[in-house]
Amino acid sequence: MRIVFYGTPEFAVASLQKIIDQGFNVVAVVTAPDRPAGRGMHLHQSDVKTFALAHNLRVLQPTNLKSPQFMEELKSLKPDLQIIIAFRMLPEPVWSLPPLGTLNLHASLLPNYRGAAPINWAIINGETITGVTTFFLKHLIDTGNILMQQEVEILKDDDVGILHDNLMNVGSDLVIKSLKKIEASHYVTTPQVVLTEHKHAPKIFTPHCEINWNQALLKIHNLIRGLSPYPGAFTHYQTKILKIYKGYYQQDYGLIPGTVLINSPEPFKIAGLDGWYCPTLVQPEGKRKMPIEDFVNGLK
Repeated sequence: MRIVFYGTPEFAVASLQKIIDQGFNVVAVVTAPDRPAGRGMHLHQSDVKTFALAHNLRVLQPTNLKSPQFMEELKSLKPDLQIIIAFRMLPEPVWSLPPLGTLNLHASLLPNYRGAAPINWAIINGETITGVTTFFLKHLIDTGNILMQQEVEILKDDDVGILHDNLMNVGSDLVIKSLKKIEASHYVTTPQVVLTEHKHAPKIFTPHCEINWNQALLKIHNLIRGLSPYPGAFTHYQTKILKIYKGYYQQDYGLIPGTVLINSPEPFKIAGLDGWYCPTLVQPEGKRKMPIEDFVNGLK
């Protein structure tokens, strides 16, 4: 099979690595254009591009996926199959081009958590099971017929960083299994059946990240885990933003939500609806991440 691979971040690299290791024929890699980043605003290439160049793969970086130039270049590659992982939405002329279709890896058990941030929302909503899905693209995003799925357990202390890596590794194995099924023409797909209780995973915006201390501690803890290490849940302390990345909670009652105690005996804790939240890793506005002890010493 002649394969064109689409992806940008580290999450996609793990699958591309295994596809190459298994000897599949990747004729080109499509990734995001280089973008300015950092203090010097130097051009930064995607993780997928860095990997592709290191393995002498042909790299395409179209700014417009609908441009005639890109379409002609794509057609000249004569792909039998395309694989898309953590990339922007493809226009129909692109995803419908190969005769075997375009396979997508999504970091949830579809149809649950369709959208841009499935890993975040699974933790924020307190799920204990999530997973990965391979499916064939259709016109509407994340709606195509399912090829394979694999469950992944969410442990009570997992944050987005930990779960991301688990799903990345399990997902890369699932991509290989899916490719072998397609290569052997030995597979059956399943249409997605959407029920009213299925959950969604919209893009994370700043209002989603602010902690509401008038909530139960478990809900607060899940929000903090579901936004760590990025973009980070935050609150306001002494008029400045304080991001909280890790912590634990203690049940208690009769508290005024938002109350702060220092050295009590925990270095720093904040009252929620049903107890105290004790941060262990924080980032004050304009400063680096630090243990809570360093933050409290700075207050002194």
